[in-house]
Amino acid sequence: MSQSALQALAILRDGSQFQWYVIPMLSFVFYVYTVEAEKRNWNILLAGLAFWGMDWFNEIWNSLVLHFTGFAPVWAAPGKTAFLILAGLNIEIMFMFAVSGLIWTKMLLPNKADKILGVPNRRFVAVAGSAFCVFVEYLLNAVGALTWDYAWWNRGAPWLIFLFGYLTFFIVAFWVFDMERIKSKLMTVGAIWGFDIACLILFAGILKWI
Repeated sequence: MSQSALQALAILRDGSQFQWYVIPMLSFVFYVYTVEAEKRNWNILLAGLAFWGMDWFNEIWNSLVLHFTGFAPVWAAPGKTAFLILAGLNIEIMFMFAVSGLIWTKMLLPNKADKILGVPNRRFVAVAGSAFCVFVEYLLNAVGALTWDYAWWNRGAPWLIFLFGYLTFFIVAFWVFDMERIKSKLMTVGAIWGFDIACLILFAGILKWI
């Protein structure tokens, strides 16, 4: 097993890691969602939840890679944290993704046909946002906060990080945002989160694989 995987497993869901800054971070997330609900910005709110749900899906399969290979997850977060939820997901990352979808969706132009630098705005924001997120991952990896143990997922091979690490989040979030019926949005977001929760119950709660 890789050193980073061993370090992550050593603190996985260890309550003694708790730090009080988690509470104001949680309050911030509640505030952001409450503001959007108060303004009845359901399109943005549900797009944000879709984005967040897609990250949970990624974190689940990433942890399953560790289980089935016995070597390492695709990415790990073995550094300092107030709580490591899954091998590659700490509570700080979780809060970040909880609001990221809302932030990026707010950058969309009202009309999806409008363009930015000649590119449809949904596509432009998705690509620019994914590239920015990959850049941030590079910085985190450089300081050892986020580790990569596979040759096909590292700084020398960023395309998979770009495509599957982030672009899918943006595509799904913006797809939900542009749906015409609120019922369709709710069903899609419900399906994403329902699947995530079922996987967490099965793989973490029952089988203890992740």
